[in-house]
Amino acid sequence: MSVATLTINDKLVSAKEGTTLLAAIRESGFEIPTLCHLDGLSERGGCRLCLVEIQGSPKLAASCVTQVQEGMVVQTHTERLVKYRKMMVELLLAERNHICAACVMNGHCELQTLAAKLGVDHVRFDYLCPDLKMDASHERFVKDHNRCVLCSRCNRVCDEVEGAHAMDTAGRGIQSHVIHGMNQPWGQSRACTGCGKCVQVCPTGALFAKGSTVAEMEKEQQFLLWILNGRDKKIWTWNR
Repeated sequence: MSVATLTINDKLVSAKEGTTLLAAIRESGFEIPTLCHLDGLSERGGCRLCLVEIQGSPKLAASCVTQVQEGMVVQTHTERLVKYRKMMVELLLAERNHICAACVMNGHCELQTLAAKLGVDHVRFDYLCPDLKMDASHERFVKDHNRCVLCSRCNRVCDEVEGAHAMDTAGRGIQSHVIHGMNQPWGQSRACTGCGKCVQVCPTGALFAKGSTVAEMEKEQQFLLWILNGRDKKIWTWNR
């Protein structure tokens, strides 16, 4: 496979052609925020937090779904990008009911961590506060639509790793929501295997284990690469 040479934040780097720009950026030692991305799952490009500026292009590009090309000149942390990322996090916080003080993921939430890193200490937009229900019909897990950021990690891990495709997204715009089966209560979905992979990859408190109380839920996402490495490469090493 041929190698492309590109410039990231004034640093000359090399990456294999076909590699995503996000992977090249991280391999070069630069940190860039993501929410819908998770190593081991297909890319969605939905959260828009990994946007970068590419010289010669008037549009910002989602680095997770943009492949490296020879001669690219990329900037990852310009004033414009930082402004957009803060706005995206604010919009996510305003769209639903992310009340950290009463969340099982308080202190371990990826959205909360991103907000702190980006300096989001208030939200400039009106809170929509939709009337969303919780689904506690499953014997082990709970789905809280109020905490969901529609990253689709749960859908993808159920489809691509577990192979059940018991989850999907229904509706459009503000009405979008994660469903089980044909929009059935989670506990009635015959396709769900109860494996819990969706719960572990969820970045917020939208999916959590029953019995968890405030700030008690911690998720283990390293299992994903452990499964994929074992399945595809026959390497069964657990790296915490």
